[in-house]
Amino acid sequence: MADLDRFDRIWLQALRGPLSWWARPLVVPDDVQRRFAQPERPICYVLGRVAVADVIALERACAEHRLPAPMQSLRRPLPPRSVLFLERRAGFWGDRVDHRISAPIRQLVAAAVADPTLDVDLVPINVLWGRAPDKEGSWLRVLLAENWERAGRFRRFLSVLVNGRNLFVQFGDPISLRSAMADGADASRAVRRLTRTLRTAVARQRAAAIGPDLSHRRTIVTQVLRAASVRRAMADEMRAKQISRREALKIAQGYATEIAANYSHIFVTIMARVLTWFWNRLYDGVELHHVEQLQKIVEGNEVIYVPCHRSHMDYLLLSYAIYYKGYAIPHIAAGINLNMPVIGRFLRKGGAFYLRRSFRGNTLYTMVFMKYLGLMMARGHSIEYFIEGGRSRTGRLLQPKTGMLSMTLRSYFRDPRRPIVFLPVYFGYEKLVEGKTYIGELSGKPKQKESIFGLLRALPALRQHYGKVHVSFGEPIALDEILERYAPGSPPGREERPPWLSSAVNELATRIMTNINSAACVTPINLLALVLLATPKQSMLESDLVRQMELYASLLRQDPYSPSVWVTDADGASMVRYGERMNVIQRIKHPLGDVLTMTEENSILMTYFRNNVLHLIAIPSLIACCFLNNRTMRTEDIQRLMWRIYPYVRDELFLRWSDEEIAARVIETLDDLANHGLLESMENGGLWRRPPTGSTEAVQLSVLAQVTVQIIERYYLVIAVLLKSGSGRISQDVLESQCQLMAQRMSMLYELNSPEFFDKSLFKNFLDLLRARNVLGVNAEGRLTFTDMLPAVADDAQLVLHEQIRNSILQVTHR
Repeated sequence: MADLDRFDRIWLQALRGPLSWWARPLVVPDDVQRRFAQPERPICYVLGRVAVADVIALERACAEHRLPAPMQSLRRPLPPRSVLFLERRAGFWGDRVDHRISAPIRQLVAAAVADPTLDVDLVPINVLWGRAPDKEGSWLRVLLAENWERAGRFRRFLSVLVNGRNLFVQFGDPISLRSAMADGADASRAVRRLTRTLRTAVARQRAAAIGPDLSHRRTIVTQVLRAASVRRAMADEMRAKQISRREALKIAQGYATEIAANYSHIFVTIMARVLTWFWNRLYDGVELHHVEQLQKIVEGNEVIYVPCHRSHMDYLLLSYAIYYKGYAIPHIAAGINLNMPVIGRFLRKGGAFYLRRSFRGNTLYTMVFMKYLGLMMARGHSIEYFIEGGRSRTGRLLQPKTGMLSMTLRSYFRDPRRPIVFLPVYFGYEKLVEGKTYIGELSGKPKQKESIFGLLRALPALRQHYGKVHVSFGEPIALDEILERYAPGSPPGREERPPWLSSAVNELATRIMTNINSAACVTPINLLALVLLATPKQSMLESDLVRQMELYASLLRQDPYSPSVWVTDADGASMVRYGERMNVIQRIKHPLGDVLTMTEENSILMTYFRNNVLHLIAIPSLIACCFLNNRTMRTEDIQRLMWRIYPYVRDELFLRWSDEEIAARVIETLDDLANHGLLESMENGGLWRRPPTGSTEAVQLSVLAQVTVQIIERYYLVIAVLLKSGSGRISQDVLESQCQLMAQRMSMLYELNSPEFFDKSLFKNFLDLLRARNVLGVNAEGRLTFTDMLPAVADDAQLVLHEQIRNSILQVTHR
């Protein structure tokens, strides 16, 4: 029976003193005392197995957090103690398991059947010896760390001895005894249902901490190859290529082996130690924000981590952050380019699985990959992938690639075992290891292929100082909520491609990108970049720089973009000192006041960090643009201009407000700007006036406008080239290339140190959206056509862009 026998109780009395002194449990969640200290109902702790050391560790954790003791007596007719066990070891060495249901569980159910008013909170408990990631101090601890293998008494004794100061006690959400019992069922059936519920809860909790029980990699590959969908794809391959079954199987096996991870818990535990040393050497700290978003979804759901992609460090940082908080690290979808000799094997052991850049025309590879992905999800392992497809070279979020999302949904349709929840993650760096490489690629240099030698060449860069890194978890997105709108009331079943799949995937992708941006972190480096890159020669008087940064920080705090945005609490002077310490800005001494400036190289690098948070201040900046050429503006004119431009800016920067919501947001922002003295409200909010020319507030408003004015200039450049060419005279490909070349020439003529100003993908995205909104069409020859709406947009630009800027753009386009 799964209960403490006479010998267990003797050991408990003998070892309680020594082990209570030796064990130092780390308790999760952090708020366990608030949740359980004053329970409304009696509490029973539920452990997966009888283990005296686990009971003592639980006693120590409960005592430290002032919770009910696990060995305290309960009132009759409840079981005699507040701790239940689901199984116990059998055999002299404890190498077998007795699964029989314990007498205390039967007694608990009998009491509930006899008294319909009785209820008890059953709290799943996992005691993990050797799992606390911040306390791994030796290789022996790593080897004896917790995993899914059943340890005998001797190995368990060694683990307790070695990992007593490296202990993790996890409290799960309480389960109501009454709700877990089958309504109207007899006692025997209620006992079986309750036991099954408790075993599932404990197993899920354990999987959340150390990952699911994964079989050997060869076993997983074999399961993939036996899948019916893969078999059908192999048959198609045999017919198409006229090859034998053995040859088709060999091809499929090669694909599966190329894809599959080779996860090793011991390797991950070792790497946690290595990365702790590495981060301390490379960064001033790794700051985690909104971890509660992860805590509330990790149990009982299939979690898909969908972070933005800024650096190769992203892979390591997210896994480290998840492990550090006590959860199993995800399997990570990595590009096949990272499957390098030696490095590729290490990444596999850390949970990486590989995918090719394109699946087009290779049905067998697609089926093998989808089956592998579905198998990982069905086994309960969390997944991580970057839906941008690659690392952003500009600091902006890239337009999402929806292939992995589509395959995730299709895999879920085939085997919907657990609800899927997508968890967006934002990375905020203060300096990038790849920074100079990105600038070179944007300037036209070919992208370098990843290799061992490339990594060796990058090693000297790791000696530099990289400041802090922020990892922020965004608002989770439940897949079922989206599916309910497209297939209400019924699951999609095994249908390969339901007709609404593309629309659902696109909506999901946009929400993920929007939620990533809504979890942004604003550091002193971001604010320095926002201000100085909007000034001539990237230079400013120290007093003006301090004032402008404090203005932006105040705008972001008092009228936050979203509740999840984090803004530094440093004042302007502290931010300047930090920028100097990070070698981002240089001080030029002057008797009338020091000037702070950026070098040309730093100016280009800092565009990345400006773009990370550009979306947060986009609406105030666009409104400020309305006053570059106008002393006063009526509210309806501001609203019309914003209505005209907002859909394109929203698509480019993944802003959170819909077209219907932007009007209200504009009014809120106007009021906020007025509260900061940048605008004056007149005629009961019907008219707005900028501050007097030459005043401090007028300068601040002008600098604020410069943050987004290049976006408007880029849009105006496209429209100017279209109008010059004429309707039906130029194709989109040619137009994109011409705009890129003209933007490059403008950058050289007017010293615009911003490589993304001539990023061809931004022109493409703008033209695609113009076509999607029917502003542009395509004729039979594949050339772009437009109506009278386009000249009207150009006329509106005259209200925003200064005449000199408009003339400069027109001059470049007419040459």
